Amino acid sequence: MLAAAVAGCASPERDRSIEARAAQIVRSMTLEQKVGQMTQAEIRYITPEQVRRHYIGSVLNGGGSWPHGKKDASASDWLALARQFHDASMATDMAIKVPVIWGTDAVHGHNNAFGATVFPHNIGLGAAHDPALVRRIGAATGRAVRATGIQWVFAPTLAVAQDARWGRTYESFSDDPGLVGAYAGAYVQGLQGRFDDDANVVATAKHFIGDGGTAQGRDQGVTEATPATLLDVHGRGHVAALGAGVQTVMASFSSWNDVAAGVDHGKVHGSRLLLTDLLKTRLGFDGFVVSDWNGIGQVPGCSNASCPQAINAGIDMVMVPEDWEAFIANTVAQVRRGEIPMARIDDAVTRIVRVKLRAGLFAKGPQDNVHAGDAAALRSRALAREAVRKSLVLLKNDGDVLPLQRGKRVLVVGKSARSLANQTGGWTLTWQGTSNRNADFPNGDTLLAGIEEAAGAGQVSFSQDAKGLDAAKFDVVIAVIGETPFAEGNGDIPPSGTLRHSSRYPEDLAVLDAVSGRGTPVVTVLVASRPLYVNDLLNRSDAFVAAWLPGTEGKGVADVLFRRADGGIDHDFVGRLPFPWPGSPCPIPQDARSARPAPLFARGAGLGHADHARLGRISVSDASGGCAAQSEMPIFKQSARAPYGLLVAAAGDGWNETELDDEPSSVIERPATHPDIRVETSEINTQHDARLVTWSGSARLLARSAQPAALNVYPDAALQFDVVVVRRPQAPVTLQMACGRDCAGAVDLTDVLSKLPTGTRRVVKVPLACFAQDGADLSRIDVPFSVSTTGAFSAAFADIRVVAAAARDADALACRDVRRAVH
Repeated sequence: MLAAAVAGCASPERDRSIEARAAQIVRSMTLEQKVGQMTQAEIRYITPEQVRRHYIGSVLNGGGSWPHGKKDASASDWLALARQFHDASMATDMAIKVPVIWGTDAVHGHNNAFGATVFPHNIGLGAAHDPALVRRIGAATGRAVRATGIQWVFAPTLAVAQDARWGRTYESFSDDPGLVGAYAGAYVQGLQGRFDDDANVVATAKHFIGDGGTAQGRDQGVTEATPATLLDVHGRGHVAALGAGVQTVMASFSSWNDVAAGVDHGKVHGSRLLLTDLLKTRLGFDGFVVSDWNGIGQVPGCSNASCPQAINAGIDMVMVPEDWEAFIANTVAQVRRGEIPMARIDDAVTRIVRVKLRAGLFAKGPQDNVHAGDAAALRSRALAREAVRKSLVLLKNDGDVLPLQRGKRVLVVGKSARSLANQTGGWTLTWQGTSNRNADFPNGDTLLAGIEEAAGAGQVSFSQDAKGLDAAKFDVVIAVIGETPFAEGNGDIPPSGTLRHSSRYPEDLAVLDAVSGRGTPVVTVLVASRPLYVNDLLNRSDAFVAAWLPGTEGKGVADVLFRRADGGIDHDFVGRLPFPWPGSPCPIPQDARSARPAPLFARGAGLGHADHARLGRISVSDASGGCAAQSEMPIFKQSARAPYGLLVAAAGDGWNETELDDEPSSVIERPATHPDIRVETSEINTQHDARLVTWSGSARLLARSAQPAALNVYPDAALQFDVVVVRRPQAPVTLQMACGRDCAGAVDLTDVLSKLPTGTRRVVKVPLACFAQDGADLSRIDVPFSVSTTGAFSAAFADIRVVAAAARDADALACRDVRRAVH
């Protein structure tokens, strides 16, 4: 199907005057100026003066990054910083000045800006099946972004998610490539228009290509697909975006492996076949390709500050948030040595300048815009409320409970009823969205506020856990439950987990147990990032609504739940599932020979008020062993819902354990400092994925869970983690596993860590058998990772996990090499 689209996706006719002007500008540049234009730095790590001095082509703000670190920065604050960067770029000594372009992750509205309307995440918009709505949301987002002086949006995400265990599933409109394609063109048109309106911004098709198809739903993993599948499924949205004139494309962190042909193409960031031969040549894309956050550093043989392969593959602008100065120096040297052809540099810079000319950035600065600094332009509340109404999917309505009559006594329960953080999700004000409070959303309403407005505040009682309340005293119970926020990486459900919601959020099952079966109808509203296995929750509910991540306009939910005061209906349920809804905890087969289990509800399913279908009681499986229980168990992967939380304890604090903040941006701004130990956010593989720990005395970093884990089910397993040694240990370093009081096993890592080169990522693998030999009972481990020392030592840790069969790897440590001399 896509072959015809590819054949017809020729390069658009170019404006001759723009082409001539771009060529003139590029000819006037020095090599240093050209490489500067190819460089994108994060606003926390660069100043306007450095933009001027190094001819920087672009800046960005990552999630949780705001002007001068102010979370509540106003539109005027954002605009003021945008003007400083712009003015600096126009004050260089270049023969022809080139304006800087600022990019931002405005993925569901201008979600980084305080006071901005936050629209439903893409999965909810997919349920609306309304491309025209998406076009209007794109236009509203562009207007809000321009109010803050920013000209470039890293949206839309065009992933076609295939495995709901992927934590970024909510960024995917659907697993139907046709719907993704229809939305892609509409979204780009809404954002970019024809660059003749003050609300227009440069759009980005991301992430090219295959990020939604990684094996086991692993973020930044490997997409195993034939070329036809890669194009027909994962390329459909990109072709549509190109047809709509999208000007930038972001490369995917993922890799591509054509297993059928036996060809592993590796990281997309390093693939000339995908970025140049396919995207630029076959698909005719003449805008520029931008890398993802330090994405070049994941290409084998490269680092965050150096990657000729990625540039030669077709990356035009390189996102190097922190190491931009070293990147410029390295790239200039690589061009002079012939490792990167000058023709490739000229092509990249021509593409960047072409986009800036097309977008009108040479003609107008950030302030030359009717929306500049206008706080009102951040808000599109009526549109967002409409989007919420259209996104809701009614999955069960036994006994025609919905719509609800007004004037009834209503009990509202559940943790998400009055949590704007939960209903907006990740990529909201902060990267992960975990540290937000209701006060961070001055222009938003909770679902509870909407219910109170519809039913009458005097008729509504609220209890988060329903303890001490008798549901029988009310006419209806509305339970608002669901997932808590996360962004990339953090929301992944590992192979040892399942899609059973109650396994990860047992408090939701408990609250439904407290109110169901009391003779009062129960309406459950699930606020979640993906379709989930909820058969047990469905059985405890008379009506069940999938509300996805609705954003700031929670009143849109009540608009559909309730009738008007006169008994009429203003809004019906029109949303239909954009993904199949699982009927088993493990809906994805573990091998190509197995059939995919039938869903409980097919894609496109959904009820309206007039439908009288009865679901009745359905079977339940807990799948306690997981979908691949003996593969691996994550311990720390910057995850809000991992089974373990990271803590620190120090002798100077009486060995009291203190839990670390889950939100990376919080740790960036407020490092955790305790007696004898300091913890900061760092980076080893990707954005904010590591914790940099600095010891100055007796202290430990540990992971603990209230529920012990059976690690003996992982055959030949090792405790594995990524580490970067910053300062070698000055005292013995112990790595321990604990199994309750007076039960532990430990190894001595002093020699191993002392021999590692500083500043370089290494993977350490310690067989679990080593801990068992020292006394650990692997059947009941509650502290699977604890690093302690008594002297000076500094290292960053990331991706801590137990991995089956890793003890057999050639680079796994031998127990004799890490045996402790004393206890």
